[in-house]
Amino acid sequence: MGFKKRLENILARLLVVLMSLMVLNVLWQVFSRYVLDEPSPFTDELARFLMIWLGLLGAAYVSGKNGHVAIDVLAKRANAKNQKVLKRTVSGFIILFCLAAMVTGGGWLVYTTYELKQHSPALGLPLAYVYVVIPLSGLIVTYNKVVDIITD
Repeated sequence: MGFKKRLENILARLLVVLMSLMVLNVLWQVFSRYVLDEPSPFTDELARFLMIWLGLLGAAYVSGKNGHVAIDVLAKRANAKNQKVLKRTVSGFIILFCLAAMVTGGGWLVYTTYELKQHSPALGLPLAYVYVVIPLSGLIVTYNKVVDIITD
């Protein structure tokens, strides 16, 4: 099994675990709020952090499957050669965005929050751990798009 396939399998399993944790977390919040009449202090923050991880890792997973929503009006009208050029161009722009915004900008955010020792209010979790998913998913999307360009 190739590296890309292993990466997709790991991401798929991680996404299932994160989604399961989110469901359990929200169920606990509803139960503690309406049945116990004493809302849990950490569930809102945990749900927010899980949603960040789910969204970004989910985007990375979908990029490997080429399943993102796309406007393909130009691609459908072009011939096969131009479709390939257009696909490579779009992949190139995605790579540039991921490297500039997600890897560089996200890396800077992780570094800054780590150096400033910022922690979340309810969980006391270092925010750098929450934000590390930004450059990580940026690297995964970049890898997937580079593989797409090479294998196309």
